[in-house]
Amino acid sequence: MTDTELLERARAWRAADPDPSTRDELEALLTSGDLEALRARFSGPLEFGTAGLRGVLGAGESRMNRAVVIRTSAGLGRTLLDTVPDAKTRGVVVGYDGRRGSTEFAHDAAGVFTALGLNVYLAPRCVPTPLVAFAVTHLDACAGVMVTASHNPPEYNGYKVYAHNGAQIVPPMDAEIAARIAAAEPANEVPRRSLDEAYDEDLLCDLGPAVFDAYLAGVAGLIPATGPGRELTIAYTPLHGVGAELTERVFAEVGFTNLHTVAEQREPDGGFPTVAFPNPEEDGAMDLVLALAKARGAELVLAQDPDADRLAVALPGPEGDGRWVQLTGNEVGVLLGHHALTTTSGDRLVMNSVVSSPWLGKVAQALGARWGETLTGFKWIANQALEQEQATGTRFVFGYEEALGYTVGTLVRDKDGVGAALAMADLAAGLKAKGQTLLTRLEELARAHGLWVSGQRSLRFDALVGQAKMAALMDRLRAEAPTQLGAFAVVEARDYATGAVTRADGSTATLDLPPTNLLVYELEGGHRILVRPSGTEPKLKIYADVCATLEPGEAYLRGRARAHEPLNALLQAVSEVLGV
Repeated sequence: MTDTELLERARAWRAADPDPSTRDELEALLTSGDLEALRARFSGPLEFGTAGLRGVLGAGESRMNRAVVIRTSAGLGRTLLDTVPDAKTRGVVVGYDGRRGSTEFAHDAAGVFTALGLNVYLAPRCVPTPLVAFAVTHLDACAGVMVTASHNPPEYNGYKVYAHNGAQIVPPMDAEIAARIAAAEPANEVPRRSLDEAYDEDLLCDLGPAVFDAYLAGVAGLIPATGPGRELTIAYTPLHGVGAELTERVFAEVGFTNLHTVAEQREPDGGFPTVAFPNPEEDGAMDLVLALAKARGAELVLAQDPDADRLAVALPGPEGDGRWVQLTGNEVGVLLGHHALTTTSGDRLVMNSVVSSPWLGKVAQALGARWGETLTGFKWIANQALEQEQATGTRFVFGYEEALGYTVGTLVRDKDGVGAALAMADLAAGLKAKGQTLLTRLEELARAHGLWVSGQRSLRFDALVGQAKMAALMDRLRAEAPTQLGAFAVVEARDYATGAVTRADGSTATLDLPPTNLLVYELEGGHRILVRPSGTEPKLKIYADVCATLEPGEAYLRGRARAHEPLNALLQAVSEVLGV
């Protein structure tokens, strides 16, 4: 794009932008002649995919703003009208979290949908993402929209779309919506009803208390009505997000009355003032809840991300010296998955994403249950679980991805940090009543099915050049396929973009999965390496799984620490192959 074309595009966007703040932002850049800043805002439309939209807040087609949300809502609404015969009456659920701009974006979306004649159920306040996913199926809506950027930094926001089945959209629906977004008129020409007009015309109604009650009743139903150990002392944080109201309420209703919430992080705040990065996986993000846990003598620590669809778990260390052990997403996944499998009967199904540990698959096999592995992203877990239930009559009881995302059953067809928190508390309480802990349960699972230790390394890039650099690195791996990674030979390479499987013995096979930009290397000894670009941020992710064996008498944490030596060596070996 030439400088002249850039300036013309920026002026045209400014003229059509309905938001005075982002219009002023562009006006200031045009007046100053800051071409670099303008290029960052007009490097191409913010891409709509199966994760919807996510990007940095700001003016222009490459940022999250009201103009982008309005045009996106027009494209989505028109797709629904063209593809769902009763879309108008079934309506769309619209929710939003506590991030900057979330309320305005949700109201704009509702205004566009109602102008198209679609009924809208609008959240009356900021709400958790799993509530919106639940509401889609509970109300038999034709779609749902959740305005959130999940655990991204404060400067981000996003627009997540659910299909009529309550799961995130998958191809080809994403491409159909994207095409209609691209064809949409400038934002100031997209028809929008005011909320007052929509209420008056009965096209808009609040997502009422009955929906909240039904969701909480469903969450409470994930565990037995009564059970031992519910005096368990729990420290909890919603991390300046939207999870506190519903989490505190359902815990109290089922008898977990000793739940203590971090006061400084209880209320939604899109500035996230007490954390540098509102992701419980990041260093320092759980400092306040761990301090509260120490003060209260907590036996379990729970932390949700800002839209309450993810869950982090920490435990007191076994030495009793005040140190805490934060479990990985894979450890939580195998604990909850094993709990779901051993408390249900019949033909059961558990699933996890391909970048998650193989551990749950080993557990399911030993318990005579079905196990499935899907592409990265919870949309695949939920949709494939529903397909398997319909095709085989099996019962889906649990699914997870290593990035702290879990769902118990099909109450919510997406990650549910509220339901997962309650299930984890139930498991911990039951173990406490038997004189056991989550760590002793992990040791049992490691001795029975192998000690699986996982880790990852992320290579971050500048947003403007990140996609090109990541593509070049993935191309290099494909062109110069490694036969050895660290101390381990590659026994099988799987390219999920082409579907090709190549083995060290020269044999080949084909993957029966939709294409995605992922490379997997199975190594001797059962270890493996996975490499993929992030779908939401400019970073390349490297995952490693190492299978070790607990020595006789060796405690779980000691074995885990020992297994990190080959794990870290593998991650370093891949970095060296990539030349970074």
